[in-house]
Amino acid sequence: MTEHILSTPRPRDAGLQAPATTERTGSPLRSKLSINETTTYRWSLLDDISAYRDAGISAIGIWRPKLSEFGEERGIELVQDSGLEVSSLSWAGGFTGSHGHTYTEAIDDAREAIHVASRLNARSLVIVSGARAGHTLNHAQRMLVDALKALADDAAERQIRLALQPMHRMFSQEWSFLTSLDSTLDVLAACDHPSLGIAFDVYHLWQEPRLLERIEQIAPHVATLRLNDWREPPRSDVDRCLPGEGEIPLREITHTFLESGYDGYFEIDIWSEELWCSDYVELLGRCQRGFDALCPY
Repeated sequence: MTEHILSTPRPRDAGLQAPATTERTGSPLRSKLSINETTTYRWSLLDDISAYRDAGISAIGIWRPKLSEFGEERGIELVQDSGLEVSSLSWAGGFTGSHGHTYTEAIDDAREAIHVASRLNARSLVIVSGARAGHTLNHAQRMLVDALKALADDAAERQIRLALQPMHRMFSQEWSFLTSLDSTLDVLAACDHPSLGIAFDVYHLWQEPRLLERIEQIAPHVATLRLNDWREPPRSDVDRCLPGEGEIPLREITHTFLESGYDGYFEIDIWSEELWCSDYVELLGRCQRGFDALCPY
């Protein structure tokens, strides 16, 4: 952790004032833009809310570690008073034990996360399966299906959609044994519950075969659509680019989702050691301009 990271510029006014009156310009879809708090990794929840509103951003993706660090009760009140919509809460899961928790502990934590998401009026709670952790693939899938079935009714009662996130295979040893759309759709089919969906992160899924052809089929299942970009080759597993600055055909992907009826948020979710060291106020502007270039109508 470098001194430069620790000295990341903070918003000029981190207090909770009246909602920002910044005029929104750019794409007519700008109201559908959300920024996930991982993008401004070194800021606090209070910093994020203040700066996002000052920038004229309508929605926020809440990251649970920041909410916990700020104080859950205070943080929920802060978000409720902010005027920002909550596109998602991240994350719960790890049902296979790969993160050091038992299956029962992971279920209990996910249930608590559902309750928090409800109080935040979040559109979805992102679920990460966990790695195989020594299980056979079939057993890991059964654990995930059983967990989702145990949680789905609670989520439905609280009007929270559980958004299952598949990940690129480079993350399979630590985060998720789900590494494809097909494996994720198989889990959703096995659960057969309307409160379940997909967290579609383009970084993880853009290399899926025939992706553009499949989006019409996938779109109704997508609870949250996450935008970022791919550097070729990646220098590490924390090396995402801002939308429009990498290799992913984001314009075609976002347009196909829109044409297929997707009407949820477009959540920019950046994991990048390089960008985490940058000026975050400028970074938010770059996020907005990149989004406008993808969705100009």
